[in-house]
Amino acid sequence: MLYLRKRTKSALPSLPFEKIKDFILGQGYELSLVFVGDKLSRKLNKQFRDKDRATNILSFPYSETDGEIFIDPNVVKRESKREEEKFSSYLAYMFIHGLTHLKGFDHGSKMEVEENKAKKKFAELFL
Repeated sequence: MLYLRKRTKSALPSLPFEKIKDFILGQGYELSLVFVGDKLSRKLNKQFRDKDRATNILSFPYSETDGEIFIDPNVVKRESKREEEKFSSYLAYMFIHGLTHLKGFDHGSKMEVEENKAKKKFAELFL
């Protein structure tokens, strides 16, 4: 199950968030996906990572079967421009990245392999 909340006025592309979540974490995983603005993103990043700036995504695993992801679309949009990526593609990648953290992966080659499996499965999002 996917619970989606939008706490920002930023426009969001239509992405198959639940299908991506199910592919990476399984249908039994309960995920809360929250879109937030820079202020809350910065506050959470400071509180949980001791970094005093807004961030693109934060993943919080609560158990093996549920977790929460916070995405700041403003940061993602700025980063997508810098990376010369389409906003919707970069947002999909960030979501995949957050899900792989919830699956237990840390940054590195194993995480990239997992992310690439999802990118291949949802290749139409990255055209």
